[in-house]
Amino acid sequence: MRVESSDIREMKLFMYYRLVRKWACKTYSIKDADLELLIYLDCKVRFTRNDFKVGAKTYSWDKHRWERLRNAGWIVVWRERNRTTQKYTIYTVSTKAKHLISRIYRILLAEEDIPTSERSVFSKLDSYSDKVYSSSVDDMIKDAER
Repeated sequence: MRVESSDIREMKLFMYYRLVRKWACKTYSIKDADLELLIYLDCKVRFTRNDFKVGAKTYSWDKHRWERLRNAGWIVVWRERNRTTQKYTIYTVSTKAKHLISRIYRILLAEEDIPTSERSVFSKLDSYSDKVYSSSVDDMIKDAER
């Protein structure tokens, strides 16, 4: 079965995308561009450093992005290079990244709600934008057509 653009519109899949993305970035201390790049790389399943560079071209230039994602455990080695038969190392997104991306999909499909407990980083109302996002989360949860 092929998914049509009208199907996605009827599902209202991207209606709350920005809010869910902001929640994920704040909760997991990751930048917006890094999260979107991880989603791109997750779709590739396994990738090389060159694939990463190709995917990163559409985002703002950040020479520390690769090391930051590797050190934080978002990208892991799938197969090491051995200089004879494997010419380059192959990477994959980590289990942590796969769980985050799956959770984002579940929230967008309304299978799960954004957590609103007191422990949630997103529920701390330190600034005006935090209050606006909190209000938006409440509206999203109350949306019966979601």
